[in-house]
Amino acid sequence: MTRTDDPADLGTAQTATGPTRGGILNQPIAVWAVAFACVVSFMGIGLVDPILPAIANSLRATPAQTELLFTTYLLITGAAMFFTSWLSTRIGTKKTLLIGLAVIVVFAALAGASGSVWEIIGFRAGWGLGNALFISTALAAIVGAASGGASQAIVLYEAALGLGMALGPLLGGLLGNVSWRGPFFGTATLMAIGFVAIVTMLRQGSETRPAPTRLTAPFRGLARPGLRVMASAALFYNMGFFVLLAYTPFALADLGLDAAIPLGLIFTGWGVCLAIASVWIAPALTRRMRRTTVLTIMIPLLAVDLLLVALLVRSMAAIIVLVIVGGIFLGILNTVLTECSMEATDLPRPVASSAYSGVRFIGGAIAPPVAAWLGNSFGPAVPFYFGTAVLVISTLIVVSGRRALRRADGVTEDIEDEAEAIGIGDAD
Repeated sequence: MTRTDDPADLGTAQTATGPTRGGILNQPIAVWAVAFACVVSFMGIGLVDPILPAIANSLRATPAQTELLFTTYLLITGAAMFFTSWLSTRIGTKKTLLIGLAVIVVFAALAGASGSVWEIIGFRAGWGLGNALFISTALAAIVGAASGGASQAIVLYEAALGLGMALGPLLGGLLGNVSWRGPFFGTATLMAIGFVAIVTMLRQGSETRPAPTRLTAPFRGLARPGLRVMASAALFYNMGFFVLLAYTPFALADLGLDAAIPLGLIFTGWGVCLAIASVWIAPALTRRMRRTTVLTIMIPLLAVDLLLVALLVRSMAAIIVLVIVGGIFLGILNTVLTECSMEATDLPRPVASSAYSGVRFIGGAIAPPVAAWLGNSFGPAVPFYFGTAVLVISTLIVVSGRRALRRADGVTEDIEDEAEAIGIGDAD
């Protein structure tokens, strides 16, 4: 095995030593249109964080029921993502993006008009379907259309994720201070703006439609060792991610902090750290060391962060500081995990994105109700111990599967290994 600095050896991938030349901000207008819609889409994840206690109080819902707002959204998002590459390679990127955005607008508005927590839970499931169509396709669209190589495109995508995560809680806190319905209607409005932006800025003829993929392509893609390792690691990583994101508002509420605006500001600080780490810190680290090395350092650091939250769960100040600091580790990991998943094989990017994202979001769907049950049954520290444990498992998966991630580290594969991928993403 040899390490390569030739981008041609990795298809459109970056080398392991750093991104290809070209400024990250020097992008076609179509990329910015998709990136803006990505920001709004990811705002929908953190949007409900500041209003979880308010929804629970207003609709007389238990914490476990309220956490299902995350679960139905993420579960449907994850399940549907396995099939988005099949759809997008047949009807085109633009149509898939617009269908996804339209579905989000409708179901976000319906969630805002709901009269019970179960109605919101159901409408969040529909919202998740639109999210799946949009997010998975958006990642492939940005990577395919951005200038400066795949690595810079992924950083741009993760920057949109971080910015959305930062603004979502802020918007949720501000609008939620008026009514818990406000954030849902606000998201519907912003997504409608994103719809118009893509209609006007992403020209139909500007996209290069890949060959149609098989319906089973993402599942068959998971048979590839590199993608299977990354998806498995991301499954457990996302459990830890959503323990921090979804359960912390209830841990703070137990200490008397349940107002929408303060919670929104805390998670805005978290999201700002996540965005900064995604855009600047992650690329700096991957220029100096292999991606798998970054993962085996940062996932344990995030585990330590959650462990400290568990140990100091009765200290409001400690939780706030650790949540915000955790955003740094999460930002780095989001970017590097996505880069690894996209570069671990030579599968078509829509296929790799669908498979990886599907498994990743399912992990996020599992964590919130489990965390709520653990917290209600055994105390507020236990969900964070659970988060620590799943991050340890994620680390072990990366370490044990490191040989399968040679391509993601910029090491050329044997010809026989590369030949195994032929046909997985081919047309019917």
